[in-house]
Amino acid sequence: MAQEEIIFPNNIRNIRLAAGMKMTELARRSNLSLSAVSKIEKGVRRLNQKQLLNICNILGCKLSDIFIKDTDEVASKWQSEITRRMNDNEDGGLKVFGTGLRKIRQQSGKTIAQAAKDAGMTLSVYHKIEVGQREVYKNEIEPLAKSFAHSVESLFDKIAELYKSGELAKQMNKVKERVNAVLVPGDSSDDFDEMRGHLYGAKLYDNARRKLIPVFGKPDGKTISFKRSDSNMIAAPANLEGRRGVYAVIPNSKRLGGFIPENAYVFADSKTRANPGDLAVFIDADFNALKSEQNASANIAIVRKDSKGKIYGQMVSPDEKISAQTMHKVIMIITE
Repeated sequence: MAQEEIIFPNNIRNIRLAAGMKMTELARRSNLSLSAVSKIEKGVRRLNQKQLLNICNILGCKLSDIFIKDTDEVASKWQSEITRRMNDNEDGGLKVFGTGLRKIRQQSGKTIAQAAKDAGMTLSVYHKIEVGQREVYKNEIEPLAKSFAHSVESLFDKIAELYKSGELAKQMNKVKERVNAVLVPGDSSDDFDEMRGHLYGAKLYDNARRKLIPVFGKPDGKTISFKRSDSNMIAAPANLEGRRGVYAVIPNSKRLGGFIPENAYVFADSKTRANPGDLAVFIDADFNALKSEQNASANIAIVRKDSKGKIYGQMVSPDEKISAQTMHKVIMIITE
């Protein structure tokens, strides 16, 4: 039988064991079945963003800790295991058959859901066949062929023809490229590269990261303790997903006259300079020079301009003028 393809390599098992937590406890606290947690730890099942954040909170780890780094001991094991499973599937002809089936489906104009329904299969089973993760049994071949107006013989002939012509090469290479993204650290110009380092599965991290926003600040006395770190992240509002340079801070409501609730998140854009009249995050350090985990102080204030054209921040409770090295426009405020 074909092995399930590793699609989500992770350090969850190691982090859980280091915390002295049993798999049953992680399953219970994350509201997942024991089977689901086992598959997640093995890397053959993905996590959605809510589940990923929840598991980070339960294990007390950062998002970047979940993803395998090139320095991790387990990295070479993942690489060997993924390569072995790919070879097992290819040697058994499952990748060729599945890729050929996908090409035929695309040529017919059917969606994967329509193809599964016409073949009398569940979407999950049909999908596994297309990606070469599952063998096709004798009683499944005929309805599968008929769903594309083929006989069993003509279906195999068509797949053989596509393979010999090189038509399947591109699609099979896409599968290899996707797996290669798991095996090889990716390069990126993302502003937060220093924070996340060179990670195995960089594209997987980026996919998760684009749906999350880091919380860089929280109240600390009269100011906000500011730190560029992914140790605390929240789900991104829909219109901010994938927007680079956006971060959140928890406001010091007392210094803002109470017009922003205490249970709010203030989102700022590090790529957008604020203008007089805007609300902004003022940071007493060069934001671009801040290293991961380096501490700074910040405040949220209204942007003002004096008679000499100098920009400053106006705070209330009590009134105070502030200045800072960095100023970012506040683009959204939401409450929990």
